[in-house]
Amino acid sequence: MTLQDTAPYTAKDFKSDQYVRWCPGCGDHAVLNSLQKAMAEVGIEPDKTAVISGIGCSSRLPYYMNTYGFHTIHGRGAAVATGLKTAHPELSVWQITGDGDCLAIGGNHFIHSVRRNVDLNILLFNNQIYGLTKGQYSPTSKKGFVSKSSPFGTVEEPFRPAELTFGARGNFFARTLDVDLKTSVNVMVEAARHKGASVIEILVNCVIFNDGVYGWIADRENRDDRIIVLKHGEKMIFGKNRDKGLMLDGLNLKAVTIGENGITEKEILTHDATCEDTTLHLKLALMQGPDMPIAMGVIRSVEAETYDKAVHAQIAEVQAQTKVRTFDDLVATYESWEM
Repeated sequence: MTLQDTAPYTAKDFKSDQYVRWCPGCGDHAVLNSLQKAMAEVGIEPDKTAVISGIGCSSRLPYYMNTYGFHTIHGRGAAVATGLKTAHPELSVWQITGDGDCLAIGGNHFIHSVRRNVDLNILLFNNQIYGLTKGQYSPTSKKGFVSKSSPFGTVEEPFRPAELTFGARGNFFARTLDVDLKTSVNVMVEAARHKGASVIEILVNCVIFNDGVYGWIADRENRDDRIIVLKHGEKMIFGKNRDKGLMLDGLNLKAVTIGENGITEKEILTHDATCEDTTLHLKLALMQGPDMPIAMGVIRSVEAETYDKAVHAQIAEVQAQTKVRTFDDLVATYESWEM
């Protein structure tokens, strides 16, 4: 697997000849386009790339990629992707999953692939609904959400993907919005270049069963005032006029206006995505409107040993120390009788 400084591919090289069977207007279309552009930019060969999915609307994506792919069973994409990456560490492996597939039936596999730090690129499509099975509430649906399976409103508190990722000792977490192609491509490229489990939460609109769930931040007119795109080493500044920023107020974050109450740009926090301590990263990831902007971009990116590399290093170490080279050698190490 090679990463090119100048990508020799275009997005078209990663497009299959299959008709894309998503509803017109579904946010998945934009994510697919972003992924193909990101893969072209990274420059890894299509035949050195594999896209693995479980079950759900998003999990159709492997059919639309001109790469290796495997449409597995519900919630098991992470298990299959882990096996593939461990057996073939030379491959660039992407897991495509939804909030139901990943965080309900697949929750156990998700947290352990993150804990083990398997070198996977996990794209978590979060539309806060079960779309493929026609509109039931999902693990990320807000409390009180009315759906076909919660006609009086769900009484459950939702999962927040960032909390699960950090709780599983995750080293890479990013977030993007389906219609923000620039940020989507950027974080996917960063995920591909990161060694270890990379989780990208993608806020996706379901036009049929949960239309407009992210409308308040997807709206172009107000988007810049309601989101902040974090970049490592840069000040945490946002807003249409780039006049808003984030500061610490005791142990909490607060949004301020630069120039008011004597606040200068020097006092605005600088984003450090590589800090091993998760405290500030988690605070950033859990910011909610309307008083605080929603954090996008790469929130956390910390280097650590990967599972697949550790496994192969262990195998090599054991092989170097053993006299067993063949099956006959192995059999000879046990008691045997001639009959």
